[in-house]
Amino acid sequence: MVKINISDFNIPEMISDLWAPLTLEQRERLAGSFTLQTYKKNEIVHSEDETPTHLYCLLKGKVKVFREGVGGRSQIVRMIKPVEYFGFRAFFANETYVNAAAAVESSVVCLIPLSLIDELVKENIRLACFFIRNLSASLGVADRRTVNLTQKHIRGRLAESLLFLKESYGLEEDNSTLSIYLSREDLANLSNMTTSNAIRTLSQFASEKLIAIDGRKIKIIDEEKLKKISKIG
Repeated sequence: MVKINISDFNIPEMISDLWAPLTLEQRERLAGSFTLQTYKKNEIVHSEDETPTHLYCLLKGKVKVFREGVGGRSQIVRMIKPVEYFGFRAFFANETYVNAAAAVESSVVCLIPLSLIDELVKENIRLACFFIRNLSASLGVADRRTVNLTQKHIRGRLAESLLFLKESYGLEEDNSTLSIYLSREDLANLSNMTTSNAIRTLSQFASEKLIAIDGRKIKIIDEEKLKKISKIG
């Protein structure tokens, strides 16, 4: 992990949703607490069972939130995109982290001490409402994904994951290729399946002309059919 210059980023503008509810004095306190750090691909941002100390805000790159499962298999529970906040639920619940977070690619993260966030939340009801909305939205996403990952068949789960990645990170300039290059293992962990099943199902989708594969690049050819597969499970 490497610290970088705060001047390289206009943080107040990037975190405007968190910044806006604050008073001038509170903004000054918050601005004085920023720390920027870069994380290399696969570098851990925080680990399971660690005590939360900072609110993380992803400014650039991509981060996965995951949990180690039975037999060493990981389950990706959330994908973070700029500009999203993570790492604070455990603090408000007075718990250690139940999952870990790692960079999927070279990433820049803004760290804010949770002790200061706690002070500001107690002083500012609008900021408290911001975190309530954030947590509520995350819970809704988690609930939907739990149903999708436990009730859908393999094809439905993988189709749902590809659409989820498109919605989260968008497409490249060709308007077809996903703007995230996940390993087959990560794609499997996101879809709650083995790596071999992910590889086989991707190949099936490619042979059915639903997608095209070029290494880790995945191009979506027939989004409507993927949506149908995802819907029927």
